[in-house]
Amino acid sequence: MLPAPIDGKNEAVKDHRISKSTKIPLRASVLPDRVGIRQNIDALPYEEGYRQGLYDGGEAKVEKWLPNQMVLPELTVDDVIQAGIQSLTGSLIPILTTVDVSQELAEAIKNARPFSLVRLGDGELLTLAHDTVMSIEEVRRWGSFLPYAGVNLPDSRVRLELAKAISSASIVGIPESRHPSYQGLLFPVLRYFGINYRSLKMTSSTVNYALNEEGRLRQLLTGRRVLLIGNEAPGLAKHLRSLGIQVQGIIAPVLGVTDIQRVMNQIAHIEFDIAFVSAGIAAVILCARIANELGKAALDMGHLADKITSGELSLT
Repeated sequence: MLPAPIDGKNEAVKDHRISKSTKIPLRASVLPDRVGIRQNIDALPYEEGYRQGLYDGGEAKVEKWLPNQMVLPELTVDDVIQAGIQSLTGSLIPILTTVDVSQELAEAIKNARPFSLVRLGDGELLTLAHDTVMSIEEVRRWGSFLPYAGVNLPDSRVRLELAKAISSASIVGIPESRHPSYQGLLFPVLRYFGINYRSLKMTSSTVNYALNEEGRLRQLLTGRRVLLIGNEAPGLAKHLRSLGIQVQGIIAPVLGVTDIQRVMNQIAHIEFDIAFVSAGIAAVILCARIANELGKAALDMGHLADKITSGELSLT
């Protein structure tokens, strides 16, 4: 909610108990609240733009589809959307719950089957989108963080490797947000690469956090040989070992997607049951290759590893 307009004159009246008819001398000690007035003036274009944007993205779209000479009183945009979604239940696609994911992962480890859980965020989606469904200029503008995530664009090889990893993954974590940088990119890039999302096993991209919050992550690790991969691996290993979890190996650092083959060469010499990978965009490709080439289970941990190492979260 925007602040109420500031009336400097009324504030002076209130603070000094001056009747409204009293004229304040020109040299009075109470000066106009110039900062407050400036903020109020600045807020007006924002409020006006916000109201117009809210209308353009909601009621204006409803108006567009109303029959001529008809109005739709007492129903909000939310009411219309709710009714529309109820009529589209046949198009809804369920995604796996944390129970589903933990059960599949536990069974894969128990039976020594390959398994990969990869997760897609804006970094992976922008990498897939560059020079395919978006121009490289657009991607660079919206993805200035990509070098930090381990990718320097353009990189057609990594783009293809990501697409292959998604196609072969046991479970793919997808963003539930319909924001343009999330599902707004997800389905166009899947379509571009010929990946049928109906054939994918999908879950939420934040499933790593949910598994930890529900205590399922620790259950999966207990009694298993764990390999930690990523820049936070040393700190994470210390925390896990303090909980009695067997850390079988540590690979750190991982220097972006160009370091993937070196990391895979190291992994091949370590005996483990499950790999926890926290390596930015490279994690998606690494998890898929660990499953496909080594027949092991691998989980894309993401920033959960950082949060556990820093003490912000703990393995519950």
